[in-house]
Amino acid sequence: MKKEILFICLIMCLLQAKAQDKNIEQRIDSVMNLMTLEEKVGQMIQINGKSAITGPQTYNSDFEKQLKSGMLGSLLNAVGVDYTRDIQRMAVEETRLGIPLIFGFDVIHGWKTILPIPLGEAASWDLEVIKKGSIITAIKAAAAGQHWTFAPMVDIARDPRWGRITEGSGEDTFLGSKIAAARVRGLQGDNLSADNTIAACVKHFAAYGAAEGARDYNTVDMSERTLRDIYLPPFKAALDAGAQTFMTAFNEISGVPATGNKFLLDQVLRKEWGFDGFVVSDHGAVTEMIKHGFAENEYAATILGANTGCDMDMSSQAY
Repeated sequence: MKKEILFICLIMCLLQAKAQDKNIEQRIDSVMNLMTLEEKVGQMIQINGKSAITGPQTYNSDFEKQLKSGMLGSLLNAVGVDYTRDIQRMAVEETRLGIPLIFGFDVIHGWKTILPIPLGEAASWDLEVIKKGSIITAIKAAAAGQHWTFAPMVDIARDPRWGRITEGSGEDTFLGSKIAAARVRGLQGDNLSADNTIAACVKHFAAYGAAEGARDYNTVDMSERTLRDIYLPPFKAALDAGAQTFMTAFNEISGVPATGNKFLLDQVLRKEWGFDGFVVSDHGAVTEMIKHGFAENEYAATILGANTGCDMDMSSQAY
């Protein structure tokens, strides 16, 4: 279990809970020393809340039992201040260590106040307006009890058949990189402990926009030069702007799924770029490595994902 993974998970929770202790690292080390292995793994698990559903998984009616046993670190699709407050109270007051949950949601183009789709914003070429849109998004989402958004999507997409092209900034790498940085700065502001900011999650790492035939989840086959010159720069720009988290992609690259891709998650992201935040899988992407033919079963998929650098399992419950 890598210390830095849990460090980032816990520090995000504590920041959002407005912990003002100047000895934050000592506090986290103290908590980690008290944690069992099961509780550490629990911080790497994210499941659906009951407010909304993403993908084929359904709401887990037993998640409160899972939470109280220390086997849950994050909820996605838990919406509304009353609901998130009640669940957070349970996490803090009714679990052994009182570690707060991280609440995440796909806030793609506004919360309540609906903004143009990201592709439409990109067509303006107005970075300041795009940043202001992300600021508005963060204010509204934070007020609704969210800590974390699965945005911006920075995939370069050059095939108009791909339906998710609407979430990104189009086909140009330079413009996409500028917009990625603007959106991260708008969402996170200057201080993530402020109550009007939320953590960004840059997605989908990497090359999801190049899926063959523009078919979701499909294979990606390209040279390393094309990957580095065209598809990776917006992710690096988002990281340089301070992005706290990354999300893996559904696709595989040359036969290796992104969620278990050591070249992407370890070599490029950690070693070359020095990323010290945490990586979450896309929805169910850990177990989908089985469908890609890369993992034999759920156990193998879990080992591949965790050991490669996927620090949080979104929804599949494999971890």
